[in-house]
Amino acid sequence: MDGEKSFGAVLRGLRQNSRLTMEELAEASGVSVRAIGDMERGHSRVPQRRTVVALTEGLGLADEERETLLAAARAARPTRAVAVAGTVVPPRSVGDFTGREPELALLREAAERDPADREVSVWVVSGPPGCGKTTLALKAAADLAEEFPDGCFVVDLHGVDGPVDTGEALLKLLKALGVSDRRLAQEDPQGRAGLLRALLGDRQCMVVLDNARDEGQIRELLPAGGRSLVLVTSRRPLTGLEDVDRLALSEMAQDEAVDLLRRILGEERADAEAEAVAQVAELCGRLPLALRVAGHWLTVRSGWTVDHLVRRLADEERRLGALAAGDVRVEAAFELSYRQLTGQAARMLRLLSLVRGPDMTAAHGAALTATGVFEAEDVMEELVEAGLLQATFTGRYQLHDLLRLFGRDRLAREEEHGEREAADDRLRGWLLETAVVAGRWYKPKYGAPPSSWQGLVPMESAAEARTWLQSEAPSWLGALRDAARSGEHTQVDETAYAMEWFCNLWVHWGHWPEVFRLGGEAATALDDPYRQAVHLNMYSWSLSCESRYREAIERAHEGLGCARRAQSASQQASALTLAAWARSELGEVQEAADMSLAAMGIYEETDDREGWLGAVFTHGTSLRLLGRVEEALIQHRRLITFLDALDCPVSGHIADIYRASTTRALGRGNAELRRWREAADCYRDAMVLSNRIGIPHIEGSTLLHLGEALIELGEAEEAGSCLRQAVALGDAVDSKDLKAAKKLLDSLTAE
Repeated sequence: MDGEKSFGAVLRGLRQNSRLTMEELAEASGVSVRAIGDMERGHSRVPQRRTVVALTEGLGLADEERETLLAAARAARPTRAVAVAGTVVPPRSVGDFTGREPELALLREAAERDPADREVSVWVVSGPPGCGKTTLALKAAADLAEEFPDGCFVVDLHGVDGPVDTGEALLKLLKALGVSDRRLAQEDPQGRAGLLRALLGDRQCMVVLDNARDEGQIRELLPAGGRSLVLVTSRRPLTGLEDVDRLALSEMAQDEAVDLLRRILGEERADAEAEAVAQVAELCGRLPLALRVAGHWLTVRSGWTVDHLVRRLADEERRLGALAAGDVRVEAAFELSYRQLTGQAARMLRLLSLVRGPDMTAAHGAALTATGVFEAEDVMEELVEAGLLQATFTGRYQLHDLLRLFGRDRLAREEEHGEREAADDRLRGWLLETAVVAGRWYKPKYGAPPSSWQGLVPMESAAEARTWLQSEAPSWLGALRDAARSGEHTQVDETAYAMEWFCNLWVHWGHWPEVFRLGGEAATALDDPYRQAVHLNMYSWSLSCESRYREAIERAHEGLGCARRAQSASQQASALTLAAWARSELGEVQEAADMSLAAMGIYEETDDREGWLGAVFTHGTSLRLLGRVEEALIQHRRLITFLDALDCPVSGHIADIYRASTTRALGRGNAELRRWREAADCYRDAMVLSNRIGIPHIEGSTLLHLGEALIELGEAEEAGSCLRQAVALGDAVDSKDLKAAKKLLDSLTAE
């Protein structure tokens, strides 16, 4: 067929070839007889793509004929755009556009919805500089143009570099929609805004209002509803707009970022240095603008390896400067938003670059600026509004890696050295002071902070303390490292000492050896043998938790020496107990039994009942490993009796941990004696206890052993359920237990 024929002529010819009347085609396609007649006679606008697809299905067209009708529809649709400078810029798509499939799907769904059912006709696409807002909007406009037969219009509002006047943008849009100069001259600004709303409500257009500065700039450009769809892009979320849908963009996923680089560089070159390409994606913070700059930088320098760029970007002080290609600079994109901030917000951005962790709260901002939490929150919300700080659903804030480098650069340029040091000291001091207060909730003879303590965060319960220590772990650990490097020995010592009992609730964090090593080094510098003994013993404990048993024995031996110098009986007993635990894991069971028995004797001459519990538990376990199972059960029942006594001096989470661990040990003893029902009952009790207080490593071990007992009892279905629960706990479980659970589960499945 002749490609120059009108859509109506092509449709009529295909209908006649199919030997269908208009009525028959209407019944087959769901399109009305009148609409088909108007289309064939050219009396109506070209239909939306979904209508054309319905016609192709009703006609039963082959692929070639179907494409002919779709092509005729595309050719008949006008594509218009307006740029505020007066030049015509049709909607274009970026050829190497990558990813953002969920976001495109949302916009596609909105565009394809029947206009009569469209509750919201405006979408705000917001996000930080360089995250690809404009690219996404233009991609959507190009892909969805067929859904809007009355045209697509793109208006660059220049929101961050000389905002376009609303009236000027309004005039350009009205002219593009065909309104005569004479009519425009008859209307005042309010009348023109009403005219635009009426036209967009009546017609099916897509309008992209790109790079909006604020709500005031675009409010008069928005329809109240109707048949058109408007996409607004802005670095700000424009929260003052009502009745709009929102789409917040951030950095790309790692696989999307790598794919974008592959498309820019070419697959052959990218795949030859796949690891380096992945590193470039990470160093660019997966920010689309930075990725494009890096990709084009390498395209121009075809003789350079990708690894060469990795080395350039690895230098944090030079990274932003290196992300420049021609006149496109990532740093310049950030600078435009930075210049629009108030003085308070600009200073906050600079100081937030000092935060070590991946995210932060308003309390971090308050500590840095020496202000109240609510005042800091207000200033940080200004950064969110400017697109320079991201607010998460959990109430925390995130600063993109490249924006962190930008803030750090501005900090060095614009803040006096003394103020930078003071802000850093305030943040470090607050983090470590709060960590000490939180950790002491779990230490005997401490508990809640004194009523005189005034912190930036609530610390009214052990649960709040635990939540803070875990959520802020990257920050307070970073502060601890900095304090150690700065020689702040007392602060390091106090922080590590405060973690002595809390660490039992978070065994597999992975950083306890470092915490207690730093504590030991600080105590050595302070010439405090007692604290040295405490930290060395806890260092030994943490090494055993990581199955580094020989090192654990060495640290316990050093701890024993320090405890003797300090004349501390309880720390001598602690060193013996911890060495016994490590030896039992290495198969040196008799030595473990002897050492733990000696520790019990020493503890019984002190008032350290918490330590005594550990020694008795370890001795009982050693007896079981020696095959003296009934004696082991006696020791472990002795512990339960002690904990259940009304006048038991040990309470709180320490008592809960030992009750859960000892109940599990009773299950192990019964299992050794093949008393499977008694073992299963003990394991169930231990599982309830460990789950209630949130000790996943004990819960996972218990689920494994319960699964084993249930298999012996022939209850394979429940056993499989227990093993799946253990596996689901993942890294929170000891690696040996996790491996055993997976192996046992596989054997059950194979059967």
